[in-house]
Amino acid sequence: MSGVWVFNNGVFRLDGRHGKRKVLVHLPSGEVVSSYTFLEQILIGLGWERYYDGDPDLYQFHKHSSIDLISLPKDFSKFNSINMYDIVIKNPNIFHVRDK
Repeated sequence: MSGVWVFNNGVFRLDGRHGKRKVLVHLPSGEVVSSYTFLEQILIGLGWERYYDGDPDLYQFHKHSSIDLISLPKDFSKFNSINMYDIVIKNPNIFHVRDK
């Protein structure tokens, strides 16, 4: 992950807002994931299902064949690199995170 280390109130943290923006790329199509509608179509094709019993402020997916759960902010504008890398790890060779 890239960003700038910020010192605030005695704590250092990595502030990704100052770094390069990231995008999630669907490798088979080469397309950038630009909406949850597009992402949901891909995930359903990979065996993921919407999970409605969790936090109402999250958009969630699960697989019956695993204990994995993908939790995303409802607002796509808050979809960040941490969410992207979570998707990449749970779907090897299908997605890639790159600089915008």
